[in-house]
Amino acid sequence: MNELQSIIEQAWENRALLQDTKTTDAIRAVIELLDAGKLRVAEPKGDSWQVNEWVKKAVVLYFPIQKMETLEAGIFEYNDKMLLKRDYAQKGVRVVPGASARYGAFLASGVIMMPSYVNIGAYVDSGTMVDTWATVGSCAQIGKDVHLSGGVGIGGVLEPLQAAPVIIEDGAFIGSRCIIVEGVHVGKEAVLGANVCLTASTKIIDVTGETPVERKGFVPARSVVIPGSYTKKFAAGDYQVPCALIIGTRKPSTDLKTSLNNALREYDVAV
Repeated sequence: MNELQSIIEQAWENRALLQDTKTTDAIRAVIELLDAGKLRVAEPKGDSWQVNEWVKKAVVLYFPIQKMETLEAGIFEYNDKMLLKRDYAQKGVRVVPGASARYGAFLASGVIMMPSYVNIGAYVDSGTMVDTWATVGSCAQIGKDVHLSGGVGIGGVLEPLQAAPVIIEDGAFIGSRCIIVEGVHVGKEAVLGANVCLTASTKIIDVTGETPVERKGFVPARSVVIPGSYTKKFAAGDYQVPCALIIGTRKPSTDLKTSLNNALREYDVAV
């Protein structure tokens, strides 16, 4: 790994090295390791996460060394630089027609993909459901037994290049049409109501106490979150700006496989 990292870092600083076979072989070796789940862009380290920046760089460098080619999958034809992931049955992954994942994304055994998309560098752990029209962006890290509901958008790190990947930890339930981008980290077993939009600058306000507590970029474990808004002053007047509200925590009585509606019903909220 140290040798691969050294080659990738040198190529990142000097793109002329992309003409060198040693460099391209190293980049392809990293993508193969990502595809097999033996290497990750980010990984848990104790109570925190470590971002392997050099691995993300290898994913970015993979694009310019690949050539466009025509790919066929049954009646479908594609024209792209990236191969599609294959051998789902051998991997123990259920993939419904209309779903696709790029080579270089890892899907653990037990993952279910409804018509959806998983981009290169992403890691999706066992038991996770990627529901209809959900997208998992490049290098995003999705934990075990996560439910990404219909139309969820998990942002990637490539376009534009972001500093950190989105991280969704084990057991989280992400409601329909949620958007999570720019390296936001969602803790274990959190529940996000439909249409919650989280960016690096979105205020995440805990309103469960007597006074609000603000944070950005992180949803604590077992939080129940709904969309909200607050008033912000502009030169042209006062306007409502979106935020996210933590209205409570997931109760021990709530089964880990509960529906989003049941989790929110405990707080008398319909979203």
